[in-house]
Amino acid sequence: MRPDLEIGPPDDATATAVRTLAAAAAAADGVPPLSEQPLLNLRTDSADLTHAVVRVGDDVVGYAQVDRGADPASAELVVHPDHRRRGLGTTLLRTAVRDARLPARSGAPGRRSGRLHVWAHGYVPAAQAFAAALGWEPVRDLRILERALSPADSDPQFPDGLRLRTARPNDDAAWLDLNSRAFADHPEQGRTTQADLDARRAEAWFREDGLRLLVPDDGAPLGFIWTKVDPENPSEGEIYVVGVDPAAQGRGLGRALTIAGLAQLAARGCTTAVLYVDGDNAAAVHTYAALGFDARATDVQLAPSATRE
Repeated sequence: MRPDLEIGPPDDATATAVRTLAAAAAAADGVPPLSEQPLLNLRTDSADLTHAVVRVGDDVVGYAQVDRGADPASAELVVHPDHRRRGLGTTLLRTAVRDARLPARSGAPGRRSGRLHVWAHGYVPAAQAFAAALGWEPVRDLRILERALSPADSDPQFPDGLRLRTARPNDDAAWLDLNSRAFADHPEQGRTTQADLDARRAEAWFREDGLRLLVPDDGAPLGFIWTKVDPENPSEGEIYVVGVDPAAQGRGLGRALTIAGLAQLAARGCTTAVLYVDGDNAAAVHTYAALGFDARATDVQLAPSATRE
């Protein structure tokens, strides 16, 4: 049966089918093919997004999502293990390359640069072969680190005048401002919006006490620690985000906040902690190594060899 390519926001049934597809690929490859944000975006109809679905009959066997919210645009794609090596991945990639050039959300005339980076989670052999065949190569690596937890993991001492407290809804504006400054150069985290924050609050894993702010006796927060525990895998907790105001960096606050996150995860009964860090963030990589984190896996972003940055 000939595959059909559909472009457009998925309805609820299609979104569910995409999640089922992603689960099948994860079972075959040992790593999820889609990260958190694209899965959240299945609920979103945005001018910055392209959703491309490949069907064979009634079955969803391929999916790609293009996000033009930053330059370069980014994409993630997945093909069902039973339907690989039939050109579906190439079709989805060509669609992503084309749609990376669509106009900006504002509708201003002209086109974006057209640069596109495609995520390959875990960079499994199937992804490596696919990239090599098309002449794409890694241009960014995101390292997944892990560390054992124990009851000995305890809260750190913060400098006098600073305390850690649970974030409240009326802290949203201050948190968004802090996050945007702490991650001004980060292509994903620095773009977090109120809608993104609200979407995470709606997730099954969200707990109010998971997001905590480091605050002075008076004044705006200087940092934050956000932890995450997936209810389906409660033995593993994630240091989801650690952020420090650029003006307060160099004081060891990021390290202390990470330790606070580890202590919270241990107190919740987790036996393993994981986190994600860009490979070129040498300071963070050094900090996490000193805290006992080891490499688990690496996600990469791919780009055409001729346009490698």
